[in-house]
Amino acid sequence: MSKLPKAALSLKQFMLRQEVLKLYRTIFRTIRQVPDASSRHELREWARSDFRANRNQTEELAIKMLIQHANRSLKELQTSLELSGTPSGTKAAK
Repeated sequence: MSKLPKAALSLKQFMLRQEVLKLYRTIFRTIRQVPDASSRHELREWARSDFRANRNQTEELAIKMLIQHANRSLKELQTSLELSGTPSGTKAAK
């Protein structure tokens, strides 16, 4: 007895999924650079809850808007880290 495979993703869906996963990893790599442990924990929980809340989103335009929002938030976090003197080794996805 084998598991039935999930419905195959279209190329657009696959590429969007890859972009979201890359963004997720970049956000968590950047959060690791936050010096304060409680802030790090709070940021991790915030990121996880945001991604969980939108995990079932299937509308392409909505996903693209969420990616833009996440990129802006990531850029703000990176800027804050740079201003605080913590070097940011990762760059925001374009």
